[in-house]
Amino acid sequence: MHPAPSIILFTVLSGLGLGLIIWMGLGLGPDSATFAWVSSIAALGISGIGGMLSALHLGKPSNASRSFSQWRSSWLSREACLLVTTLAVFDLYAAIWCLAGTRLFPLGLIAAALAGATIYSTAMIYAQIRAVPRWSLTPTPYLLTNQSLIAVTGGTAQVWLALLALVCAAGCAVWWQSKASHVRRSSTGASIGSATGLGKIGKVRLFESPHTGSNYLLDEMAYQIARHRADQLRKIGFGAGFAMPILLACLAMSAGASWLLLALVSHVIGMIALRWLFFAEAQHVQAMFYGQDRVLHL
Repeated sequence: MHPAPSIILFTVLSGLGLGLIIWMGLGLGPDSATFAWVSSIAALGISGIGGMLSALHLGKPSNASRSFSQWRSSWLSREACLLVTTLAVFDLYAAIWCLAGTRLFPLGLIAAALAGATIYSTAMIYAQIRAVPRWSLTPTPYLLTNQSLIAVTGGTAQVWLALLALVCAAGCAVWWQSKASHVRRSSTGASIGSATGLGKIGKVRLFESPHTGSNYLLDEMAYQIARHRADQLRKIGFGAGFAMPILLACLAMSAGASWLLLALVSHVIGMIALRWLFFAEAQHVQAMFYGQDRVLHL
């Protein structure tokens, strides 16, 4: 599908902010007043900016308020409601922490649980779309990669080691998603023949394209990226998103916490590259009607 900059920035930035909320809600990181103010403002600001960017992906951003009304049946509506509730609860938790100098752990745990539920809801928006097979295994990588952005919560060796474990787990989850979705698509053998029900009679092929030129469906639902370009972006994503943060986190243990900021920047760059591929490679099955059978066998 065609990667929209607004939705890429939304998923990356909201993941960063919500990941910080989860870890601070769990009580990780130093107890200093400076850390409390900086991390709380960063978490609330980044999550809020990410939420506002999501409205830009709507046909009419002015109607964004209506996305809160269908929470019983829509994962997008649940995501919007949970995001606002998470920010409200964490705002109270952060205010008590910053002004009173104490962490109210029960409130922090509630904020962390709500943030995790928000991330899961975001993932389910894509996982429920059966017409895009690659998205069927989205929740696990989303939950892990959003929490692997915890480089700025360092302060103790235990937290840094936890960061390394999460980054490794997130990298494995992203690889597993790509591999498993490929195996699943190949095992189904989906094609124009199976889609039309004529595959049992013989080989089905496209006689003539439905359109003589490009159109909205081809641009949005059958977006194509060169394989060598995809491979390059995937290497950049894994290198900058996972390998480099692990190296910089190790350096931070001996050379100072300033390296953690570089780890954060590197991870964000890598996640933007991987999130772009997440959309660019996830072609809609509708592309089969344009003769693109390989959409399900990349």
